[in-house]
Amino acid sequence: MRQRAVGDSGLRVSRIGLGTLGWGRDTDGVEAAAQLMGFAESGGTLVDSAPFYGDGVSQRILAELLDDVVPRSQLVLSSSSGIHPGRERLDCSRRALIGQLDATLKELGTDHLDLWQVATWDPFTPAEEVASALEFAVATGRARYVGARGHLGWQLATAAAGTKLIATQAEYSLLARGVEDELIPAADHHGIGLLAAVPLAGGVLTGKYRDGIPADSRGATESGADLVVGYLNDDHTARVVEAVVTAADGLGASPLAVALAWVCDRPGVASAIVGARDYAQHTGVLAAEDLELPAAIAAALDDVSA
Repeated sequence: MRQRAVGDSGLRVSRIGLGTLGWGRDTDGVEAAAQLMGFAESGGTLVDSAPFYGDGVSQRILAELLDDVVPRSQLVLSSSSGIHPGRERLDCSRRALIGQLDATLKELGTDHLDLWQVATWDPFTPAEEVASALEFAVATGRARYVGARGHLGWQLATAAAGTKLIATQAEYSLLARGVEDELIPAADHHGIGLLAAVPLAGGVLTGKYRDGIPADSRGATESGADLVVGYLNDDHTARVVEAVVTAADGLGASPLAVALAWVCDRPGVASAIVGARDYAQHTGVLAAEDLELPAAIAAALDDVSA
């Protein structure tokens, strides 16, 4: 798998990242182990985690797999702090950030994260205090690099003025291009790389929901219904999905590969993070690494999704 620099830093990550949002909720430990092993064997390095993923269980599953399944040293571990399990409480104070970071390190059984991100913008905590927490984490060896996720363009610029950030994580896909207005320009200005989350729009861009919601799909689950249903019954979504399917047919590829390749090749994107429910889906994601979109098809997808 191809590796890319994150922003203007020396950190390099795989073009496709492994998401663990559903581990412990939609994906059990056996499936998670198979995904992590296949990901590493394909050359994947970036593994995205957070304390609130999988209703607070995801990082515990990941911890059981580190070294036993894949050596910790082969991976670029990313996690975030500021949102607490259950997503019921937001707190980006220095006390809360460092406390959650230490808890994450203990849970994962590692002495550092390769990338640590503030999970969201906290209007109740001064930006200078957040910056000091990030700098403290790097100075004490708890984190090698730091970033911010869930930020708007001006919020990212404000955070970047206080300390050196290398990454920002945000939803980005053919059905979610709002980050192009302000966030991506702000990130580019400050030398920050984008980690594209939800690049398949919850699976909608794979075409599986064209004729309804399959019983075995994420959209049929309580945890995934809100994300998927939010895209459905919309004429714009239907046009984009049909364009992706048409492009896939012409290229002899899967709609998943087309939608993912589009995101991966967008300016400023360091990696696209995908969380598959099972190993079969995960295999399809890894296969997408080989697809290069012709310029004409990429331009057509740009137009129809604008």
